[in-house]
Amino acid sequence: MMHGVELFQLLLEIISIACVVIGLGKTLWLAARVRDHEPGFPRIRLCFGSWLILALEFQLAADILATTVAPSKEELVRLAIIAVIRTFLNYFLGKELDAQAERQQPEPVRSPSRPDAR
Repeated sequence: MMHGVELFQLLLEIISIACVVIGLGKTLWLAARVRDHEPGFPRIRLCFGSWLILALEFQLAADILATTVAPSKEELVRLAIIAVIRTFLNYFLGKELDAQAERQQPEPVRSPSRPDAR
């Protein structure tokens, strides 16, 4: 029989999997809609990347809960390594998505300067 913490850990892992599956579905749907357009690929990456970041957050939370049940030295070292790797992945994926989103922003249209009418 599972304890409350183990059930919550399993729930977090299921949510993480659901994030990947939902993200994949939304990404495939978006890819089917924009396949004929040139700027479609960056939008597709943004969509899927956002879902992957969310899934990584849930996975990290599940790993943290796992160590609360069995906090041996090995488990704590394993958690620390996993946390560092996932944090770096999350950070760099987030930075890449932010940069991609900025590139997709349309440039503001500047109106030509006109002299003051007096």
